[in-house]
Amino acid sequence: MESRTEPAEAEPEPAAAIRRPSPHSTAARPPLVRELLLVVGLFVVYKVGRQVADGHTAEAFRNANRVWDWERTLHLPGEGSVQGALLHSDTLVHLANTYYATVHFPATVAFLVWMYLRRPVHYVWARRVLAAVTAAALALHLTFPLAPPRLLAAAGLVDTGQVYGPTVYGAHPATDEMANQFAAMPSLHFGWALMVAIGLIAATRSRLRWLWLLHPLLTLLVIVGTANHYWLDAIVATALLGVALAVIRLPRGAGATEAHGLVAADEAYDEADGDAGNSGGAGGAGEKESVPQLVGARR
Repeated sequence: MESRTEPAEAEPEPAAAIRRPSPHSTAARPPLVRELLLVVGLFVVYKVGRQVADGHTAEAFRNANRVWDWERTLHLPGEGSVQGALLHSDTLVHLANTYYATVHFPATVAFLVWMYLRRPVHYVWARRVLAAVTAAALALHLTFPLAPPRLLAAAGLVDTGQVYGPTVYGAHPATDEMANQFAAMPSLHFGWALMVAIGLIAATRSRLRWLWLLHPLLTLLVIVGTANHYWLDAIVATALLGVALAVIRLPRGAGATEAHGLVAADEAYDEADGDAGNSGGAGGAGEKESVPQLVGARR
């Protein structure tokens, strides 16, 4: 008796064995050590530069009076309107002071770390923009020393950091060795916060990504309400950031390469997973067919 057999169908690859592709595998990430040295070096240069700009007390107060008058001429709302709302609650003032003292730098560092790890192309762009804005700010600090509104008698505002705490500044600007208190314009608190929001909006595709704008909005209310900055400080920071963004453009296709990469990877994985499931289902329904069968048997 002769018989022939049909080979068993190859078993489908289990879904668990399908590797989810990395959406960032094609993006070149800058060397970590170089980036650390670069970012730290820029920060040190900025801090040293701010200290060099210190010591212009008389000029800083003259400029403060000018800025105060300019704001009245432009009919900008008084900083006291924001501070008045804060002063209704000691807890609210303390939270605002804490936000001013502790969120600014850590939030920017966290932003850069995440961008470096998850969006390398966006990271290089964001780092360059932040460096340009910071350099421009340093130039303004050197050429236009400015006392903050909390030190300006004409403003009639409370130095909430000194009264309620915490504060990052000494009680007397002339003897403060930790910070230059005459570097109010532009506000890097606001400029950096706005860039963090813009960078995350550009680098992500979530429908909720616009909520990142709450960070610069809250920062603006804090810097004005605590009398550390004038409205014009934030306006100038926004202008500098706008110029930097116009000059330093995000590379064409960066969004498609990185921001859409995760979506594409997920879709590819789900499609492969579905194909494997369908093959598995067909094999289960006809399990007997996977065993060699005797066909065309004859005596």
